[in-house]
This record gives sequence, C-alpha cells and structure tokens, in this order.
Amino acid sequence: MTFTAVTPTAPLDAWIACIWDGDAPLRQTPPFRLERILPQPGAALVINLAEDQTRLYDDDDARACHRLGGSVCSGPYTHSFLIDSAEQLRVMGVVFRPGGALPFLREPLHRLSDRDIDLEAVAGDACRGLRQRLLETPTAAQRLTLLEHWLRGRIGDALPCAPAAIRLALDRMHAAPATARIGAIVRDSEVSQKRFGRLFREHLGLGPKRYVRLLRFRRLIDTAHVADDIDWAALAADCGFHDQPHLVREFRAFAGMTPSAYATRRGPHLNHVAV
Repeated sequence: MTFTAVTPTAPLDAWIACIWDGDAPLRQTPPFRLERILPQPGAALVINLAEDQTRLYDDDDARACHRLGGSVCSGPYTHSFLIDSAEQLRVMGVVFRPGGALPFLREPLHRLSDRDIDLEAVAGDACRGLRQRLLETPTAAQRLTLLEHWLRGRIGDALPCAPAAIRLALDRMHAAPATARIGAIVRDSEVSQKRFGRLFREHLGLGPKRYVRLLRFRRLIDTAHVADDIDWAALAADCGFHDQPHLVREFRAFAGMTPSAYATRRGPHLNHVAV
C-alpha cells in the first residue's frame, strides 16, 4: 500500500495531527480478515474510497456485522473494535489531536464516544459530495489538499481556542499520565469540579480519570510495539501501573485481549492487531 500522511498547515496543525491517504494496488487485495483496532484518545474521520460502506464487527463469538456509510466519524474509543481489513484498499482519514475535533464536528465528543457514526450525521449537508470529489481526484497529494480545504471550510477564518482548563489538563496529563492527579488539575484550572468534568467530556469524549488510564495504556502500547522481547513487569513499573496484575486488568479492559495474546499477534501497524 502507498501511504501518505501530512500535517496540515497552521492553524489546523494545532487541532489535527495528520491527514492521510492509503491506496493499495488491486493485486494486493487482501482476503477477508478481521483486525482489532486498539483505542486511542482523540476522534478521527475515515473515508472509504474503495467501497461506499464501512463494516464493523462485534467482539464476540457471533461477530455480527454493522454497516455504515463510506464516510464515518470515529469517536474516541475506550475499548478495541473489529474491522474488515479487506475494505482497507483506498482509504483516507483525518486524525484529530485530543480535544481537537469539537470545532470541526460541532458535536460534544461524549455523544460520539465508543462508536462510529456516518459523517453526514455530524457534518450534515457540508459533507455531501465530499467523497465523490475525492473519488474524482487522481493523486494522493491533490486528495489531501482537497480534504484539508474542506476542513478549513468547517471552521472559517478564526479557529476557536479550547478553554484554558482543558489546555491545562491536557498538558499535565500528556506530560506525565502516570503521576497526573485530577484533583490538583481541577484546583489549578480555577473552575468548579462539576464544570471541569462537563468541559472535559465535551472536548475529550470521556471523563478525566478514564482519559488518564487510556493515556497510560497508550504509553504501554507505544513501548511494547517496538520491543523485541516484551518485559511486562518492567513496563508495568515504567508506565505507572501498580504491578503486573494491574497492567493485565487494564490491558484486557482497553485492548480486549491479554498482553501475551497481543505479543504474539502484533504486526507492523501500531494500532492494528490480527484476530
């Protein structure tokens, strides 16, 4: 697959981590195979240019298939979910930075958490025709430019600024998720605990305590993914878990599998794990 990712120019780069385009030659068409997508903070847009649908599967023995349109908004997830890798032939996407999706989607993130929904449900008429225009655009560079232009049109000339309480919280939590203390962050934010919780769920999609747990899990995955031999006990200490059993419980909760299963099934892509 030819994969191209770009960071948009300012001011979009403060809110969007990357815009990407993936295109696989037809001869590389993979067979049907389920892949587990690991959760991460932040929302995303995914536009399927190969099929006008998106398929998600229940993570149980029945493996029921849920079909959405070709353009979807993927909210912040706190658990893994299953996709069909055979549909990942020509796909584009937008990865929002944590707290960055609200100005573009214009929907409180807690209403989108742990689910994918059709992009039209949040963007309305503004997204109609977007997928078709991308299909008619011949090169990845041109498609990325078109999608960035569409994103700029969502916010106009002035990009709103996240509340100071949210900026403070994200700075503290991302700098040291293992030692972040919600009570201290709330006190320093100079807003009430109730207002802080409401703002946090609105911009991040989940509560602050679960968000810190997710950051700790992500630090674990980022480290384990590149390790030749994973020392889970050492990682538990390095990533801020109480002990190895605590790591195992959190891993099951977020990844839907055990650490040992992850170690044997991980592949080249950070957030994709074979089922």
